[in-house]
Amino acid sequence: MDRIYLAVKSIDRMNDRIGRLVSWLTLATVLICGTVVVLRYAAGSGYVWMQELYVWTHALVFMLASGFAFLRNAHVRVDIFYAGASERSKAWIDLLGVVFLLLPWLGLIGWAGWSYVAYSWAIWEESVQNNGMPGVFILKSAILGFAVLLALQGLAWIGRCILVIRGQQPPPAEGVSGPMG
Repeated sequence: MDRIYLAVKSIDRMNDRIGRLVSWLTLATVLICGTVVVLRYAAGSGYVWMQELYVWTHALVFMLASGFAFLRNAHVRVDIFYAGASERSKAWIDLLGVVFLLLPWLGLIGWAGWSYVAYSWAIWEESVQNNGMPGVFILKSAILGFAVLLALQGLAWIGRCILVIRGQQPPPAEGVSGPMG
């Protein structure tokens, strides 16, 4: 089996598993937010850490499930040229988009985020709110997780494009549509 095919399949599997795991944080976000509302309006009390926790879970879903969303082709796409293009042309458009737009942007996020996250870890950053969440450095680390997971899925997408351009079939991915599925 082709190495590109195997690499694409491995990255797809990893992002699929991470996305499915992280998606449970959506339920946690709703339950925590609901609890905050009930405590505030029914019991007249609340906890700062709990208010911050649902913001954290919401942020983690968006940051860590970005590769999963890309795997499923769930990101916004401007279909000016894409919609009527052949499968091979779509693969070229995707390939160029990932190489010249996505990966440089993620490189910049990773480069800029590294010192931001490292500083947060160095001081064991905590919430600025009294009784807020400890370990803000963990949440900030999701910035690097976002860049890495989305970049890996971008590389897998490049692999899919290369396979399509070569006339080969890319690995099947649940929920992926178009030339890449």
